[in-house]
Amino acid sequence: MDWMIIEPSLEQKLNLECSCRGIKQTTDLAEVRDLCVALIQQNFYQGLMLRQAVSRIGALESKCVSLPQE
Repeated sequence: MDWMIIEPSLEQKLNLECSCRGIKQTTDLAEVRDLCVALIQQNFYQGLMLRQAVSRIGALESKCVSLPQE
């Protein structure tokens, strides 16, 4: 399952760091609350989608393994 190993590029890591620093510097509590709610909702749906995708990939891989090789 090497395809599940995540190796972000340096640019992706830097973008993440910039986003995190922006949040840490925010003093607007309402903005932080809204962001937290949005992130929790997004994480919920992404988790469901990821589980569904991994399950589908597993089913397809097992189907490929069970096919006769020519």
